[in-house]
Parts: sequence; C-alpha cells; structure tokens
Amino acid sequence: MTPLLPHIQIETAPQPTAAVIWLHGLGADGNDFAGLVPELDLSGCPPIRFIFPHAPSMPVTLNGGYVMPAWYDIRGTDLLSRQDDIGIRASEKAICALLAHEIARGIQADRIVLAGFSQGCAMALHTGLRFAHRLAGIMALSGYLPLADTFDAERTRANAHTPIFMAHGSQDPVVIPARGEATRDLLTRLGYPVQWHSYPMPHSVHPREVVDIAAFLTQVLGHTAA
Repeated sequence: MTPLLPHIQIETAPQPTAAVIWLHGLGADGNDFAGLVPELDLSGCPPIRFIFPHAPSMPVTLNGGYVMPAWYDIRGTDLLSRQDDIGIRASEKAICALLAHEIARGIQADRIVLAGFSQGCAMALHTGLRFAHRLAGIMALSGYLPLADTFDAERTRANAHTPIFMAHGSQDPVVIPARGEATRDLLTRLGYPVQWHSYPMPHSVHPREVVDIAAFLTQVLGHTAA
C-alpha cells in the first residue's frame, strides 16, 4: 500500500462534497498555493476540500544534484531529454493514493479536480489522464505533459472527455510557452476539451488567472455542474 503524502488540508465549509488536489512546483511545497484559496470566488460551488501535498525531497540533476522537494528528477534544460520515467511513475502512484483516499472519504471521483503548477502540472496531466475513474477536471498551470511518447497507449477512456484548464505565461523562461502549446495541441488533436489561457507573465500566476481558475472550478464543481 502506497503511504499517503504529507499534506495541507483546507475545507471551504463543513462536510465537503468535492475536492481539489493541487500539486506544487519544483523546490516548493504544499504551502505554495494554499494561500490562494481565500482569493478564489467559490460562491457558486458546494463545500470543497483542498489538498496540498508535499513532494518528497530528492537530488535534482539540473540543479547540480541539490536536494529539494520534487515530483521527479529533471536532467535536461529542455525538460524532454532523458526524462525520469521511474520518478514520474513513483509520484503517479503517490498521487493516485491521494485520489483513492478522497474517494474512500466519500467524495466521488467525478467530484475531484486534479491541479498542478509547473512540475506539479506535469504530474496532474500525467496522472489524471491515466486515472481509471473519471475526474471532474484537470487544471494544468505553466507546465507540460511528460512522457508524451507513451501517452496515447497509456491514457484511459475514463478521462477522455474530462475538461482541462491550461494556463501559461507568454514570458515564461522556465517552461517555455512552446512546451505548453505542444501539450495543448497534442491533447486537442486527441479530442480532449482543452481550455487554453495565455497571460502576460513569467513563470508565475496572473491575477486574471485566479479569476479564471475560480470560474473553471465553478464550471466543473458548481451546484449546477453535471
């Protein structure tokens, strides 16, 4: 049994009927986006449980082997060369354990949104689109789809029509816009309902993006969501 990752939990009201599992980026931890919850207008949503897990710490090749919180190792500046297949799949198992834990607590899979920023975005896309049960949505912020060469063979039918919110900064020097655009184009070509948003920002979160995130959560988790 995969041990549950340590995490921060925030409930917008008692007895939540929906959940958002939000994965941080390289070198950060669950605190990175926890402070964003009060800024989201979720007035159109039922009570939501937000889960912000902490990634394990590991040496990161790109940063000279420095040990930091990471979902997987990064070995090349282009993010695509010599990808850490073993690390990505280990984190996939840990994230699936979080999803299973929320389901066991009484929240249906199709009432769960899997979200992530940067490396967390990569894991949200990788895990969510391979998950065996339909999710409410996937939020992919400033990232890309890793292991794209095996994706078509490994993706599940359960999430073939799951709404995907993709956001990217037009000035992003860390995950260049072309990486996000290539993922958008691949997913669109395969028939996924991708909502693409570009913002005039570097590798960060734009104020307008916060508004758009709240709108997406209301769309997929709101009182009238299917």
